[in-house]
Amino acid sequence: MATTALLRSIRRREVASAPFSAYKCLSNSGKTSLSNSYLGQNWRSFSRAFSSKPAGNDVIGIDLGTTNSCVAVMEGKNPKVIENAEGARTTPSVVAFNPKGELLVGTPAKRQAVTNPTNTLFGTKRLIGRKFDDPQTQKEMKMVPYKIVRAPNGDAWVEANGQQYSPSQVGAFVLTKMKETAEAYLGKSVTKAVVTVPAYFNDAQRQATKDAGRIAGLDVERIINEPTAAALSYGMTNKEGLIAVFDLGGGTFDISVLEISNGVFEVKATNGDTFLGGEDFDNALLDFLVNEFKTTEGIDLAKDRLALQRLREAAEKAKIELSSTSQTEINLPFITADASGAKHFNITLTRSKFETLVNNLIERTRDPCKNCLKDAGINAKEVDEVLLVGGMTRVPKVQSVVAEIFGKTPSKGVNPDEAVAMGAALQGGILRGDVKELLLLDVTPLSLGIETLGGVFTRLITRNTTIPTKKSQVFSTAADNQTQVGIKVLQGEREMASDNKLLGEFDLVGIPPSPRGIPQIEVTFDIDANGIVTVSAKDKTTGKEQQITIRSSGGLSEDDIQKMVREAELHAQKDKERKDLIDTKNTADTTIYSVEKSLGEYREKIPSEVAKEIEDAVADLRSASSGDDVNEIKAKIDAANKAVSKIGEHMSGGGGSGGGSTPGGGSEGGKDEAPEAEYEEVKK
Repeated sequence: MATTALLRSIRRREVASAPFSAYKCLSNSGKTSLSNSYLGQNWRSFSRAFSSKPAGNDVIGIDLGTTNSCVAVMEGKNPKVIENAEGARTTPSVVAFNPKGELLVGTPAKRQAVTNPTNTLFGTKRLIGRKFDDPQTQKEMKMVPYKIVRAPNGDAWVEANGQQYSPSQVGAFVLTKMKETAEAYLGKSVTKAVVTVPAYFNDAQRQATKDAGRIAGLDVERIINEPTAAALSYGMTNKEGLIAVFDLGGGTFDISVLEISNGVFEVKATNGDTFLGGEDFDNALLDFLVNEFKTTEGIDLAKDRLALQRLREAAEKAKIELSSTSQTEINLPFITADASGAKHFNITLTRSKFETLVNNLIERTRDPCKNCLKDAGINAKEVDEVLLVGGMTRVPKVQSVVAEIFGKTPSKGVNPDEAVAMGAALQGGILRGDVKELLLLDVTPLSLGIETLGGVFTRLITRNTTIPTKKSQVFSTAADNQTQVGIKVLQGEREMASDNKLLGEFDLVGIPPSPRGIPQIEVTFDIDANGIVTVSAKDKTTGKEQQITIRSSGGLSEDDIQKMVREAELHAQKDKERKDLIDTKNTADTTIYSVEKSLGEYREKIPSEVAKEIEDAVADLRSASSGDDVNEIKAKIDAANKAVSKIGEHMSGGGGSGGGSTPGGGSEGGKDEAPEAEYEEVKK
């Protein structure tokens, strides 16, 4: 006991001193680090409402995936994946709102998707940080049963139960579930996390992911790239050499080349496609199944949302089965009906047919791999090991294409579903100082620059530059007597500014009027370790400076995030109330059962008015438990327990009169007499 108390006090002291070290900022600007530190503590106060557990100091690693998410934590020097409440090591990234407006996350949400397709949100990671007008968003709109809508700021949001949610908010619901999973395992509250993103995510998508963490009440200590995280979990066992990580997940594809040497993980180059993954494979198969049914039965299932959702689930199951068998059967009875009666869907699908359907998708992985090797300045033969990450790499055809590209059989040295979360937990351990022998040097996936005269994209930082990094370049005015310049910050690889992604824009004002080409304007790009960009412009003559941390021209404002934090708290409160109600109803059921059992046993030995009182109390409890008023149910439980206690009172009262009423009966005699009295009464 003394040891436990001592340990507890030491732990408490550690936690008390945590905030100062926990919010050190990696930025070079003192101003930025101050505001970040304040924000971090501000969000901690918000997140306190989510959890009633004691504060912990752990940094958890979360793989926020398109189709599945996973959470891990460091135990000593090793990362451990944590099982969720359902006992699974990964959680579906599915969020649903049932007809009562209750929020469901994970397996319960996925389970009810067939009967509630329009209010079940999945694959929303593909929309994170994207505009509504983005061609990829328009493509996604045709594939999903829920509504994708235009937000006031032009971003793509989703609609469920008549309410609009940003993809960051949907991501936050999943992150909250992962946070709760970790808290249940650790037995203390968690406020810090490392969250992974696809390596090819741009700045807007990274910002939106960070926002999701803040809405979930998490201080996101670091955003790291998924292939890099997988390499970390692979390389922690003293592996060395050049490694290619081929990461084909539910919604995104990444390829990264890393060099591991003496515990230093240096990313040489990265490439990918943020709109290629398992969802596309499912959709290709879904289109085929819909067309097959249309050909044989003349009915278009694409117009029936419930049937389409059943087909979507069947397509996913078939795809998974075909990784281990050469053919599978898709059998869906009563898929629809017409005048002639019910229609059933029955088809045998072979692996070769499936491979034909998805071949063009698999082929799309070749170019990013070749470009990545070219950027890294190596050829395929120099790669020592190819790691497969992401569920889709279980498809045999994907494995054979990887073997063709790299000229060697890919390694299965990591669990494709868990490696990313384990790497994120390791990075959390590095940040906390628990893991000292590993160092991670990541890169920025896309070039960054500004628009200059003639709409040309002028790069300041080229792709695959190691981060954190800072680059400056001096520009001048394009017209005589120009007193302000507009600076458009862009990210991409095209030569013209309009073809690249606009991250944000700002004006530098107050430039003294001069002939064109005379003013000297220094533009500085600063990328932090999360891959998030800060841009500043300074007029060297006057010393005037303007600086922005890039928020995408849409993105969530501070007010939006605060509003969403409050909504998340509200959902957490509602969940707690719902759990209380269910627990109370369960207690009521147990009470009814035990009271009725006692009444049946002793009815003969108690007066009828006592029996009647107990029956009335049970009837009241039964009617109260069919409602939703927790306090009323609790009051009726107390009333029923009070009524049933009269059985005991009556029995012991009877026992007292039968056992003699001598004052000197003695306490020790009393102990033996009670069972005797009961025994005598039974004999009567």
